[in-house]
Amino acid sequence: MNIPPIFWLAPLGSICALVFAWVFYRTMMKADPGTADMQRIAGYVERGALAYLKRQYRVVTIVFLVVFVLFAFMAYVLGTQNAWVPFAFITGGFFSGLAGFLGMRTATKASNRTAAGAIKSLNQGLQVAFRSGAVMGLVVVGLALLDISLWFLILREFSPAGADSNETLAVITTTMLTFGMGASLQALFARVGGGIFTKAADVGADLVGKVEAGIPEDDPRNPATIADNVGDNVGDVAGMGADLYESYAGSILATAALGVAAGYGIGGVVAPMALSGIGVLFSIAGVYFVRSGEKATQGELLKALARGVNASTLLTLIASFGVLYYFQEAFQGRYIGLFGAVVTGLIAGWVIGKITEYYTSQEYRPTQYIAEQSKTGPATVIISGLATGMQSTGYPVMVIALAIILSYAFAGGFSADPNAMNLGLYGISLASVGMLSTLGITLATDAYGPIADNAGGNAEMTHQPPEVRQRTDALDALGNTTAATGKGFAIGSAALTAMALLAAYIEEIKIGFLHMGQTSILVDGVSKAVRDTHLGDWVKYYDITLLNPRVLVGLFLGSMMVFVFCALTMKAVGRAAGKMVDEVRRQFREIVGIMEGTAEPEYARCVEISTAAAQKEMMIPSIMAILVPVVTGLLFGVAGVMGLLAGGLATGFSMAVFLNNAGGAWDNAKKYIEEGNLGGKRLPDGSKNPNHGAAVIGDTVGDPFKDTAGPALNILVKLMSMVSVVFAGLIVAYGDLMQKVIDLFK
Repeated sequence: MNIPPIFWLAPLGSICALVFAWVFYRTMMKADPGTADMQRIAGYVERGALAYLKRQYRVVTIVFLVVFVLFAFMAYVLGTQNAWVPFAFITGGFFSGLAGFLGMRTATKASNRTAAGAIKSLNQGLQVAFRSGAVMGLVVVGLALLDISLWFLILREFSPAGADSNETLAVITTTMLTFGMGASLQALFARVGGGIFTKAADVGADLVGKVEAGIPEDDPRNPATIADNVGDNVGDVAGMGADLYESYAGSILATAALGVAAGYGIGGVVAPMALSGIGVLFSIAGVYFVRSGEKATQGELLKALARGVNASTLLTLIASFGVLYYFQEAFQGRYIGLFGAVVTGLIAGWVIGKITEYYTSQEYRPTQYIAEQSKTGPATVIISGLATGMQSTGYPVMVIALAIILSYAFAGGFSADPNAMNLGLYGISLASVGMLSTLGITLATDAYGPIADNAGGNAEMTHQPPEVRQRTDALDALGNTTAATGKGFAIGSAALTAMALLAAYIEEIKIGFLHMGQTSILVDGVSKAVRDTHLGDWVKYYDITLLNPRVLVGLFLGSMMVFVFCALTMKAVGRAAGKMVDEVRRQFREIVGIMEGTAEPEYARCVEISTAAAQKEMMIPSIMAILVPVVTGLLFGVAGVMGLLAGGLATGFSMAVFLNNAGGAWDNAKKYIEEGNLGGKRLPDGSKNPNHGAAVIGDTVGDPFKDTAGPALNILVKLMSMVSVVFAGLIVAYGDLMQKVIDLFK
């Protein structure tokens, strides 16, 4: 059977994305770069960001080479892994890192051009910042689809005769899943390292500059301000890009694997790729819908961005029905139900974004309430922020729960079909593809945030007129909300993707049995050929129930991982921030003329402190995310791993929503006061406003919540799933040592 012609929408979409990313990049580069001072400040930031990434990629390369050798050993010596896996793993990490690098390179060049655009008009600043953010979004989806398309064509070409048989397609799709592990591992390093860097600089700059010295944010007299701006790029651009790259790729790859398990053949494999290709094309169209008026309020600026996202979503929704209708024969008449699953995913992503916006934007009551608590000091600001973050988990959890049930039901999961479980799980996975199908423009709204933030810093440090800073502040405040919304979207997509990967793990277990040469298993006392098994058969074979102590132990370990991982990343920020605070205080004390503006701070020293801290501190959390699933599998077998992944997913999702929304609300509560509410930054007599000081403390506490621990949790739950998938063959062959010990005492 030939590849369905509609498959070519995927490589076409990837090429279009990369072409338009180049067009937007060239357009940005042709924009006015601003004054010599603006270019000088942007140059500091760009050099710092590139130096950080160069150092990080050196460390990551060593880790990748070690894992590559391990996979090669498993493939060529132990025979527990497909021979293509080591190479698929490397390409996933390479493309993920490349996407982050290209997006960050664009962002560092866009900040001064956004500030220069804001000199002319608010709309011009918005256009430069948003289209520069679109480069990040389009590069991510373009490279991910290109990698997926190439691997599908290569593996199919080198497959034995009958390349479209279910057995061969299962091997192809589960092999492709391993490149998702490469992307996940690179994303975790980018997120954890970038998050530690940016928050160490941000906390140090705020505590000494704003709270102690009483100077404005991004004041050029603050030695940590350049490091802070560098951190925005390496954490919120490169880190977010790598994060959503692996979510996007993982959702497509898991859906393709489950399409085979559901019995949909090559149609089930190609459909998510074609849907993603369509989404890319309409994401490009949506970018051109974003524009604003000169006197736009925060609400109107949000609507300007929403226009682009909503247009892309609606167009993708209409086109997705056509794609699924094309496969009506492969889907055995279930295409309408599968369309319902796609719609469910798209709506769930949109609703979670809106919920996040409500809890984190200063336009709404929750954030205003936190700001009002500043009247009684920082303690009540922190208490109200924690409470708001906890409360904000309710609706997103209900939305994801409803999305899982509906997409499972629409796809036939509750039918009498003996393969109903696989059908339903394919629906859940297709919902994750639907949620991420417009990632090209959704990620653009997120990457826009740090660009606008850096533009505001550039305007402040180059002493632009008040009206320019007012425009960049408006763009920056909008960026805080879009960044929080983007994180909410990333969390939602991570939940559905990780759910799909749970099912894909069982499919990899089946392949592991075939690698070992075991062709049958006992299910309810009856021998059944491995090739003919359904997911439900493996649930029975491994007793994956809550009454199995292996599953219960796994659940506890998965929940524990979330808290320990957050603790490690947040303590890393605390240690790095402590070094930054000491350095900023030293410079204020020893460099004569800083506060008078007659001497320039040693910016490079602060960048070096954050860089060194990030490289050192990111290793333990990242390695732990790889080792724990493997050790759990070796000790407690497949049932223990399933418990681990389920516990990590359930706890991690709620914790990530809490951290993201609490941190975003604290940040915007501070911004709400800075806009002139509750007395503004300074009282009429010129003294510091204690309300603002209390809000700054809350914002400082929230920084590692929303920019380090919270975003990294998305990757943790997916990376543990990916690691489990890749090491499934090893666990099948050598796992469940607990049972072997028990057998010794029988």
